[in-house]
Amino acid sequence: MMKLWWVTSLLWLALFGATAVFIAVREVDGAGAVQTPELRLIAFAVLGVAFVFVLLCQLVFLYFVRKSKAASNQ
Repeated sequence: MMKLWWVTSLLWLALFGATAVFIAVREVDGAGAVQTPELRLIAFAVLGVAFVFVLLCQLVFLYFVRKSKAASNQ
C-alpha cells in the first residue's frame, strides 16, 4: 500500500510541475486573453490552492496507510 502512495504522489508532483511550466510559458490562455504577469500570478494561485488540497488528501491517506501498517504488525 505504501508503494501505491509513493507512485500516486510522484504522479501528482509531475502533473503539478507540468501544469506550472505550461502556465509559465503560455502566451495566450484558453479564452484568448494575453497572459500578463498578474494573470499568471492568479493562475499560479489557483494551482497552489489545488496543490494544497491534493497535499492534504495525500497526507490523510498516508496517515491511514501507516496506521493500518502498524496495526497489522502487532
